[in-house]
Amino acid sequence: MPFTAKSSKHYISMSRVQEELSTQDMIRGYVEVHNHGLSYIKSMAFWCAIQLGIPSAIHRHGGAATLLDLVAETGIDPSKVRYLRRLMRVLTVSGLFAAEQPVAGGETVVYNLTPASRLLAGGGTASADISPMVHLLMRNTTSVATYFNLEEWLKGDATASLFETVHGMTPWTMTKDDAAYNKVLNEACAADSDFVLDTVLKEPGLARIFSGLSSLVDVGGGHGAAAVAVARAFPHIRCSVLDLEQAISEAPADHAGTVQFISGDMFEYIPPADGVLLKFVLHCWDDDSSVKILRQCKKAIPAREAGGKVIIMNMAVGYGTENKTADEAQVWWDMFMMRHVGIEREEHEWKKIFIEAGFSDYKITPTVGFQSIIEVFP
Repeated sequence: MPFTAKSSKHYISMSRVQEELSTQDMIRGYVEVHNHGLSYIKSMAFWCAIQLGIPSAIHRHGGAATLLDLVAETGIDPSKVRYLRRLMRVLTVSGLFAAEQPVAGGETVVYNLTPASRLLAGGGTASADISPMVHLLMRNTTSVATYFNLEEWLKGDATASLFETVHGMTPWTMTKDDAAYNKVLNEACAADSDFVLDTVLKEPGLARIFSGLSSLVDVGGGHGAAAVAVARAFPHIRCSVLDLEQAISEAPADHAGTVQFISGDMFEYIPPADGVLLKFVLHCWDDDSSVKILRQCKKAIPAREAGGKVIIMNMAVGYGTENKTADEAQVWWDMFMMRHVGIEREEHEWKKIFIEAGFSDYKITPTVGFQSIIEVFP
């Protein structure tokens, strides 16, 4: 097809741009384009490894396993071992596992757990298991497939969120109507709270954020994992959890003996306490909704002089991160929350809603990788 004047002009323009780049720049760009285009392979290989239980299989072998060990442990057909080798090569290059190359004359590669895959091993003597969070993030219907409609949604003038446009309901309606989704969401939040609170409460400089309180209400706390961790670390703190009925109804029975569960709507009422904990809550809501929640929090706590404060466990985008991996995790989380009008905020965006809700001061403390604790004072 002959070029039109418009397409010819565009072609010439692109040619000039390319001519301004060195050969090495062009090659780097070429490699980067392929890397971006195939980046879903990394995620799919990651998800496959979790579904197969590869981290757990290596953990059961003392943290080191061969391909044949993995075949025996995971149910992979022995005829597929050569494909498993290629899967494991992707996963070692991406850093999920480490490969111990054979000594001279040997042929057997031994695969080891890395810090990341140790957090996915679960069971046995594993110290933490955040694989339930991955099940939420990688869930096909409500997470991955939702983004197949991103271009169409961006071009449309509908005010509904991407999630609501695709699924016909908000995530919160889905928690009531879809028991499987509700279970995945609650288990993900509980697993993340177990890890984050265990990490935070082991650090004296971070634990002091809670130690001066006599009461704490965990708003949107689901199964109560965060509140239980605080109550066990500080028995003098009277802890409760406020959440919707479908969130607290399946909380572990032993949690009920440690914390009090209260069914309610945070937009309408928050029980009085010295401190209000909001872990992974405000990133689910737009600014107007977040201000409403914060105003209810302010009503629930005493003056700053009496120890009153709101404790937000979320990220402040661009604040306190130390490497590219953490920076990427923050902006990817922001895109994940965007699917249902949520947002990961930068510091100035946090400050804006704090002021609008009537608070006087705040303090951000980087904590777990890409996350922070934000103390907000009346």
